[in-house]
Amino acid sequence: MNDILTQFSAGIASVSERVLPAVVQIRNGRSGAGGGIIWHENGIIVTNAHVVSHRTVSPQTLTVQLADGREFTPRLLALDAEHDLAVLQIEAQGLPAIAVGDSQQLKPGQMVLAFGFPWGVTGGATSGVVIGVGTQIGDLRSPHEWVAASLHLRPGHSGGPMVDVAGRLIGINTLMNGPDVGVAVPVDVAKRLVQAVYEKQRSANLPATPSANDKPNIVMV
Repeated sequence: MNDILTQFSAGIASVSERVLPAVVQIRNGRSGAGGGIIWHENGIIVTNAHVVSHRTVSPQTLTVQLADGREFTPRLLALDAEHDLAVLQIEAQGLPAIAVGDSQQLKPGQMVLAFGFPWGVTGGATSGVVIGVGTQIGDLRSPHEWVAASLHLRPGHSGGPMVDVAGRLIGINTLMNGPDVGVAVPVDVAKRLVQAVYEKQRSANLPATPSANDKPNIVMV
């Protein structure tokens, strides 16, 4: 039994070692701070909209701190308030990007881990199992899909990654639904927003503000 627990503990520690370099801390100029995820080595970062958007927050007050201690002022590329997602970019290359998984393959009982900055603690990790994926999970009702897991999210986990046991991103930590349920935006939803950003960057003809062809809940900055 001790050998099994030792191997399990070592496996979790190994996942943490792979994931934490891709986790960033985002300060918004207020008292709070949240997490973010390095999506691509060219400085693309995904986080929650509520981490970076507030009536008292401006892009100039945002600060991204990497795991190696470097700090950057990011550029806000897109904001999807309806799904509580935002895409930032910092002027850096060769960053340790997270491995992106597939939230459609998640099953109840599958073990997951969540990372962030709970109460400001760097690299705070928590673990649990998937409760379900969908629009109706327990008393959680929404027109959008969520990933719900039996783990403890705290203030500061928002925007950080929820990953599977292989260290692949399966969700973006978003909210607590009671003391024992953490809820994340499925990674497949984030993929669509990032793809929209890439498409805008590839086309010089797209306007800087939403057009009639843009989804009304997504603001390209």
